Amino acid sequence: MAEPSVSLILPAYNEAGRIRQTVEEAVSWFDSQSLDYELLVVAEGDDGTDAIVAQMAASNPRLRLLGGRERRGKGHAIRNAVAIAQKSIVGYADADNKTPIDELGKLLTLLQNGCDLAIGSRRLEASAIERAQPLYRRIGSQGFRVFMEMATGLHGIPDTQCGFKFFRRDVARDLFARQRIDGYMFDVEILYLASRLGYKLGQAPVRWRDDGDSRLQLVAGNLRNMRDVLSIRFRQRSCTRS
Repeated sequence: MAEPSVSLILPAYNEAGRIRQTVEEAVSWFDSQSLDYELLVVAEGDDGTDAIVAQMAASNPRLRLLGGRERRGKGHAIRNAVAIAQKSIVGYADADNKTPIDELGKLLTLLQNGCDLAIGSRRLEASAIERAQPLYRRIGSQGFRVFMEMATGLHGIPDTQCGFKFFRRDVARDLFARQRIDGYMFDVEILYLASRLGYKLGQAPVRWRDDGDSRLQLVAGNLRNMRDVLSIRFRQRSCTRS
């Protein structure tokens, strides 16, 4: 099989304090692996993240700035970036670098061995949590998983929310062309669609560290997430693979 090329999407909402390091680490890793790549940073917010990325892109033709000041949501950001990604493998990682980019090698192996999409997981036996979330977030995550499985019927994926997912480009374009949720629950929608359409999913244990900076509003945010999860099964239940 030919050596893969990678489009890495970094959705970045007000990440001025961390985006430079994340981009630099990604560039360093791709260069060390001699991989063909492009970096698509979707910068939203008004803290200067876009200016930092624009400055870096001026000296790196493989780095491209997308987005705008208005916050449109992580799902919206990634959906638009997938539509213009050019490499054979397309995926995304958190701009705050929760999963180190060198974990990508595990997912590329899965994709080269026949998977249509491969996701990082914090809840497999060999996963390594280097800095855990607060206890209340971990309890909430367990409750969310039970609710999500009941609402969607999506089983066998212990960690739907790890922001480290990669796809064959044709699969990414098919899934994200169908995807509609702009907020955080787009991950669940993508995995639900992949399951319904019969795409082969691979899961790999990854290293992960909490950054201590949650953007989720505990009450309003969780209510919105519950609404979005409930909408998935009804909105996408009739999807078919062309």
